[in-house]
This record gives sequence, structure tokens and C-alpha cells, in this order.
Amino acid sequence: MTNFEIEQIAFDKASIRKREDPPGPLSNWPVVYALNNESDVYVGETGNALLRMLQHRKDPRKQHLTVASVLLDESFHRSACYDLEALLIQWFYADGTYNVLNANDGHRNEAYPGRDVFQERFREVFAEFRNRGMFTQTLEQIENSEFFKLSPFKSLVADQERAILDVLDTLFDDIESGRGASMVIAGHPGTGKTIVGISLVKTLKDIELSRGIGDSEQASPISDYFARGYPELLKYLAGGDSSSPRPLRVGFVVPQQSLRESIGRVFDRTPGLSKSMVLTAFDVGQSAEKFDVLVVDEAHRLNQRANQPSGSLNAKFAEINRRLFTSDSTDRTQLDWIREQSRFSILLLDPEQSVRPADLPPEVVGEVVGEAKASHHYFPLATQMRVAAGSDYVGFIRNVLAGRETATPDLGDYEFGLFDDIRAMEAAIRKRDRKHGLSRLATGYAWEWKSDPKKKALSGVPLANRPYDIEIDGRRWRWNSAPKDWISSPNALEEFGSIHTLQGYDLNYAGVVIGPDLYFDTAAQRIRFDRSNYFDKKGVENNPKRGIVYTDDDIERYVKNVYAVLLTRGIRGTFVYVCDGALREHLRRVIPPMA
Repeated sequence: MTNFEIEQIAFDKASIRKREDPPGPLSNWPVVYALNNESDVYVGETGNALLRMLQHRKDPRKQHLTVASVLLDESFHRSACYDLEALLIQWFYADGTYNVLNANDGHRNEAYPGRDVFQERFREVFAEFRNRGMFTQTLEQIENSEFFKLSPFKSLVADQERAILDVLDTLFDDIESGRGASMVIAGHPGTGKTIVGISLVKTLKDIELSRGIGDSEQASPISDYFARGYPELLKYLAGGDSSSPRPLRVGFVVPQQSLRESIGRVFDRTPGLSKSMVLTAFDVGQSAEKFDVLVVDEAHRLNQRANQPSGSLNAKFAEINRRLFTSDSTDRTQLDWIREQSRFSILLLDPEQSVRPADLPPEVVGEVVGEAKASHHYFPLATQMRVAAGSDYVGFIRNVLAGRETATPDLGDYEFGLFDDIRAMEAAIRKRDRKHGLSRLATGYAWEWKSDPKKKALSGVPLANRPYDIEIDGRRWRWNSAPKDWISSPNALEEFGSIHTLQGYDLNYAGVVIGPDLYFDTAAQRIRFDRSNYFDKKGVENNPKRGIVYTDDDIERYVKNVYAVLLTRGIRGTFVYVCDGALREHLRRVIPPMA
């Protein structure tokens, strides 16, 4: 064998047995394989393909599969096979041609000698599988899709896997001991909090349905939880036993509407999960039954008692408080609902991504973090998974916005630069989009949303006839016209995305305009907030229910958080244009120029 080949074998006992004599690489070589029929696929890796096929034939959950495709390559070792297996599972899942039958028993995103060379080879393997009709989309389409980026089969780096193992250890210990406290998984932008949360939900449901260690394909520490004992503990938590089981009630709470819709589609495609598991805090508060486990994404975005987007939600907030706690205390928050309505809660948070005054108060978030640390229920994430420039870039952005002295870090191949011409930045974003896809313009809420289709005067008015919202140097744009999954919408390149359509998402390139809501005070030598140029009504709204009036300094913290989030969306690069001339000159010291 000088090149890889894909051997196809009918997935029945007789056809497999025929290949045993004479012995060959199918019985003694590291391989990756896919078992499929017209609708389902299962991916694995092994050192003895024929023996593993016979073992799979005994599994009633795989007996309906009809074809085994075995990848043979003389250069492959077990590390390469393990890596390719993980990628194939993610690619099959994101492509959507097949239902993926694999359990989420742990895939490590590990380095090994020659990995870059092997991963180029893997792309050739993908092309061959696609030529055989096993993939519908191109690899670029797959890897830019929400199903790939939010996949429950995503390979994990070491600290993500460590966090999941620590959460599982703590959860099972707490179930056995009968105690419980909220767990916190904390991390800066790009550390993969959402992926960890999705992976946890999938893993818990897979463990619940497991029949023992044989269900686990991987040699991962996570696979240990598929052994006898752990599934029984989850059945015990659910209040059932082997004779009268009740499904484990697991919910994934997502405060942001756009991201919630995307994750709902991901859950609907995933065996063992469903869109109904993706919840708002109001869904949790109104539930007649408690949840066994609630995982809360962006938990800092849960609301305190404040004016809600509609009168009906204000009424629901009060009603839920009264139902759960007998009275509508203004001190109650949606976090109280989460804790009251679940036996165990796992909170994914980053206090510096809070972007509105109605979010959980900083002192509440601080108490939660402090309690979690004191009870050893706090699990940090550190590895930067989104921005190719690494964690130094995220800290650098936050330091710049906070006015702390900082030097531009070595960003390697990451494209980062300041534009003096908005048209040039837009052209650069369009060029990157043609090459890589998912390159978008974004800005803070520094312009009124005149084109908002919810306005009565615009009801039924086509998009092309709605007014423009943003004008810079004579060039005009509208705000994001799609409230859900805007980054993949047809008009996205012609519009600007806001924090409410981008928080939690990845872009390949972000072109960020720092609008006139921030300016540089040359006398004080600091970046300040200009309320007159900020149009997020909920972003400046006082809280009369709790007697809170927000000063400009209070709002400035949220606005700077907004820009910190937007400036950390780009995987490959971030371009910056600044409206305020003095601020542009101030940032020129630390952001390299781009033509």
C-alpha cells in the first residue's frame, strides 16, 4: 500500500468471515471505518477491522447497517486513526446526509508528530468519501456550518476534557452523597464554554442509555463513565430503576435568542437529544416538573428583576417568582429559578461578557463564583480555541478597552489591523469571505434601528425599501435583518451584525466598527462612553423595580464588554475601523495599520 484505499465490505457475518483468510491488514493494521445504510452511519477506529466488524454485528443497534467502508493507509498509526475518526464523526454529523450513531465518549484534540501532514491527508480522504456519495456538502461548507461549530462530537482540548471529567466526577459524587451545589465552568471568549456545555448534555444522555463499557469506542477517560455504576446513578437521579426507568430530565438553557435557535437545530439532528431540551429561563421557571440537571450557557446573561422586553414577560416574571417562592421579591433573579427548578445546575459564565444592566448583577455573579470555588465546584477553561492568535489577544483587547497600558502581542499569522477607510475595510471583509466564508461586519449599538421590521410603519415593507440605519463617510448599511442565524443569512454581507446576533458565534473574519458611542477624552486620556450615541434602549434602561439608576460609568462597562465580545469573534483575523478621530489616533499606537 503506497496510497490510502477504501475497501467496502458487505456488513454481514458471511462477507466479513470471507476476508479472514489469508490474514491481511484488515485484521492487523490501524484503520478507520464507517458502517452505514441509507440513513445512518457509525464511525470507529481499530487495529483489527474484521474482529471489530463481527463485534458490531452482535449489537442490535447496528444490525440494520449494510456496508462497511474501511480506510487503509500504510502510513497511519493509532494517533492518526484516532484523529481522523474524530473528524469523520464531526464531518458526517455536520453534513447531515446520515444520522450519526456514535455516542459522545470523548475525543481529544491532541498533538502528535506529523499531525499537520496527516490532516492534509484527511482532506483527501474526505474528498474520496464525497466522490462515493457519502457527503453532500463541500468541506468548506461543512466547517463553516453551525452544525460543525456547535457539534456535540467536537474534539476537546486538554482543559475542556479536564473540565468535563471534573464536572462528571463532582456530579456523581454529589448524587451519591445527596449534596449539591451549583457548578461553574468559567472561561474567556473562545475557550469553548458552549461546546463544553453541549458536550456535557450529550455525554450525560449517552451515559444514561449506555449498557456498559462495550458501548464506548474510545480509550478516553470520559469512556470510563460508560461502565456499570454510572448509568445506574443517573437512573437513580431520575427516580427510576431498571424495572421502571424515567428518562433523565436534562435541559440546556440559552439566554440569547439567535444562539438558542442554532443550538436547537443542532439538538434536533443529534440522536438522544431534541430541540425541546433547549430552553429559555422562562421555560424553566414555568415548568411543572423539576429538572435533574440544567446546564446554563452564558449564565451571566440571565436576568435580574428588571423591565422585560414585553409586558407579558414582566407578568410572567412576577408569576414565576410567586409560584416558586410564594412572593414576587425584586431580589429574585432567573438564577434563583434555575437553582429551584433543578437538582443540579452547571453554569457556564464569563462576567466580562455581560452586556446589559438587566443581566445578573456583578455582585451576584461574584457570589456564585465564590461559592463554587469554596465548595470545589469551580472549573476554569484557559485554552483559546477560537482566535488563532491565542489567549494573549483576548487579554490584549480587554486591556486596551479598559485603558490599561499594554503592548501589542505577537499574533503570528493572525490578521489584525486598523483601517482609516471604511470602504477599504468592507472590501477586505468581502475578499476574505470569498476565500474563507463567514466574514462579517459588526458594530456596537451606536445607530438607531430605523429598519426594524417590528415597527408598525414598516409592516410588510420589503427590505430593499426600508430605511438605512448606519452611515459612515457616505456609505450606508442596515442592521442585521435576520434575528436568527444572521451570520448565515443571504443579506449578511450587506449588513452589520450586533452583539445580539453575534455573541456566542464564530466568524472567520470580523470587521468591527467602534462607533461614536465610545470616544477618547484627550484631557483625561481615557476612553469614555457617549450616551447620546447609544441606541440600545434596554442597554441604558434604569431599574425602577429595584430603585437603581445607571450612570454613564455603569453603562460604559457594558458597552466596552460589547466591543470586547465583537473584537474576539474572528478566528483568522479582526479588522478595526474607529469613528472617533481621537480614539483612532489613540488606538493606532497598539493596532497596526492596514491599507
